[in-house]
Amino acid sequence: MDKIIEVMMPAIAIVFTFGVPGILIFWAIQSKHRERMRLIEKGLSAQEMKAYFTENKKIYSPYRTLKWGIILAVLGVGFLIAKILENAYDMEEDVTFAILLIAGGAGFLLYYFIVRHKVNGSSTGSLQNTSAKQN
Repeated sequence: MDKIIEVMMPAIAIVFTFGVPGILIFWAIQSKHRERMRLIEKGLSAQEMKAYFTENKKIYSPYRTLKWGIILAVLGVGFLIAKILENAYDMEEDVTFAILLIAGGAGFLLYYFIVRHKVNGSSTGSLQNTSAKQN
């Protein structure tokens, strides 16, 4: 029984490595083709089809780079702190995972407050109000 598993393991690995992604790509192309064929059957013109497919695009936030920069920086600092604590106090490696989760959450909260502050425009309003009070 063990010999059969040893012989079949490379074949199974190859099938799952190349077969599953191949099936997923084929399914995505096939479903897109079916959707377009149904639109043609309904009588949509080329311009209407083009408008239909361009309307469904995601709108990306201009702050997404800021988000990932903050998250990666905070995770890096959290990882550094976890390694320092592990070495200095002989803590277990589980502490690293917990600190990384806490740092990631803190990074997301920091991003939220920064973007909320920028979107509300409270930074420019508070500066104008303080300069008006001084005059």
